[in-house]
Amino acid sequence: MNTERKAFQEALRSQQSVLAPLERACLIWLAGHTPRWIHSDHLTVLGLVAMLLAGLTYAAARWWAPALLVVDLWIAVNWLGDSLDGTLARFRNKLRPRYGFYVDHIVDALGSLFLVAGLAVSGYMSRWVALGLLLGYFLLSIDAYLATYTLGAFHLSFWKFSPTEMRILLAVGNAVAFFRPYALGGRYLFLDVAGSIALLSMGVVLVISVARNTRTLYLAERI
Repeated sequence: MNTERKAFQEALRSQQSVLAPLERACLIWLAGHTPRWIHSDHLTVLGLVAMLLAGLTYAAARWWAPALLVVDLWIAVNWLGDSLDGTLARFRNKLRPRYGFYVDHIVDALGSLFLVAGLAVSGYMSRWVALGLLLGYFLLSIDAYLATYTLGAFHLSFWKFSPTEMRILLAVGNAVAFFRPYALGGRYLFLDVAGSIALLSMGVVLVISVARNTRTLYLAERI
């Protein structure tokens, strides 16, 4: 019996978001100016800690409204850690494809849990909307990971939107919620309205992605 492990083949990364060219140039510059003692793992931990602090700060907004604006600081720190870790590894040619893929995405899942849990406690978003967003994110993630395994391509963006654009929208939403917590004549929380629109968009993206991937795999393996 052949027990030799098959060589790992890294999936093709696809990043076609609006800000991708600018973000890529910025990250390469940062990688070139990052001190040698800072490694990719340090940045991954920084991104996760930032999301934990963002969730706790959201929760604090229930008693201190300006905490909403402080969340934006942690979102920026999360972008730095989450986006630069992989770029730094590629820049220094210290790649660990399987380790990096697994750790990066399990950290993303935990970070999203921290963030949405904080939102649910904040009082600026109802718990059902927060739960829907978390489930929507997890379903999109599952679809992306399954497509990576079966199709060999990992899409980091959908409809020109990537996590970077979503962070910006979330930061803007926090600022709007701080100054105007309610929308539609004061009947609904602003973040509930924004979250519901985001949830609807996620549902549409999921349906299209699942249909497209299913069709691609069906045609590739017709009986």
